[in-house]
Amino acid sequence: MARVLFINAGSEGHINPTIGVVQELISRGEEVVFFTIEAFRERIEKTGATVRTFDGQKFIKAFISGGRNHLLERVNGLLLTADIVIPSVLEQIKGEHFDYIIHDSMFGCGHLLAKILKLPAINSCTSFAETKLSFDQTIEHLSQNVPTEVLTRINADFLNLTTKIKETYGVEISSPYEVFCNPAPLTIVYTTREFQPTGEAFDQTYKFVGPSISSRLSQEDFDLTAFEGKSPIYISLGTVLNQAIDFYKLCLKAFGNTEHTVVMSIGEQTPLDALGEIPENFIVKNYVPQTELLQYTKLFITHGGMNSTNEALYNGVPLIVIPLSADQPIIAKQVTNIGAGIQLQMESLTANQLNEAANHVLNTPSIHKAVANIKECFQQSGGYHKAVDEIFKFKIQYDI
Repeated sequence: MARVLFINAGSEGHINPTIGVVQELISRGEEVVFFTIEAFRERIEKTGATVRTFDGQKFIKAFISGGRNHLLERVNGLLLTADIVIPSVLEQIKGEHFDYIIHDSMFGCGHLLAKILKLPAINSCTSFAETKLSFDQTIEHLSQNVPTEVLTRINADFLNLTTKIKETYGVEISSPYEVFCNPAPLTIVYTTREFQPTGEAFDQTYKFVGPSISSRLSQEDFDLTAFEGKSPIYISLGTVLNQAIDFYKLCLKAFGNTEHTVVMSIGEQTPLDALGEIPENFIVKNYVPQTELLQYTKLFITHGGMNSTNEALYNGVPLIVIPLSADQPIIAKQVTNIGAGIQLQMESLTANQLNEAANHVLNTPSIHKAVANIKECFQQSGGYHKAVDEIFKFKIQYDI
């Protein structure tokens, strides 16, 4: 049995794929100490891991303070979280022994902690993977229209922050890529090489294990048996940018009183009564058990988060993707590239356009064929079982 230090401070999309991994590690005899924010304590404790936390509000405040207008500002925001995460982790594990570390690909200063603690490191990548070359090209592209004085300020901030981290913790950071992507000797990527953009560019230190899907049933009552044989359209904008009353009203208009059964999840922050009268063919909830509902769904209208996209395609559900932020436009492009759905833009969307798009996806044989192919690929890829297989091979390589 080895002791595993797991660092993951991210959102639902970063936490959920790791649930099955942690459960599987523990079932194979590993002891897992999992650092996250308080909001995820209960979920992680159910896996059998020991949960320790750092201040989530301070973490978010530090991250946002780096700036939001440029990717490099987000890099600086991640560097600013170091003084929230690192001292807290080091204090709480003082005197303890760990055999290796698994860290998130973005949140939690994992690459830095691995260097500080001199532990063999595994990167848990819940979005598409990035090579240093592709990341540097993205930075270059995004910087083309940014005023020189702005880039000069951002780069000066990066230099100041990395200098401070070297002085404080004795570790060097050589590039923004190290901060944003947290590279490690082994990277577990929760999709397939076929779905990953330029999948052939990644060497064998990247293990594409496919979607890591485990049950996340909440305490909320939701009768899934009502959907057996009904095949609903399912609509959700995920867990972060889901306060979109105008969009939900547009959906009511697009599909109200049609032949479709429609399930719409509107998030915890949107009151149901804000939507007005709900058509009889709609079921609207603040929360639905997505992984279970997708087993019955005929079409998923989504923001295109990595988790949601993986879960839909794993269950053979075609997609209408309406990307909102972050990597969602890239994910939407991949969905259309493989022919598993179509992309729409939120800004210009009309009820009639959404209705026509749904009918197009539902009635296009080539889309259903593409979805069936990716479903088979995803389901054969191994998921969290394969992830832990690769982790145990890594342990042998490092004599753990």
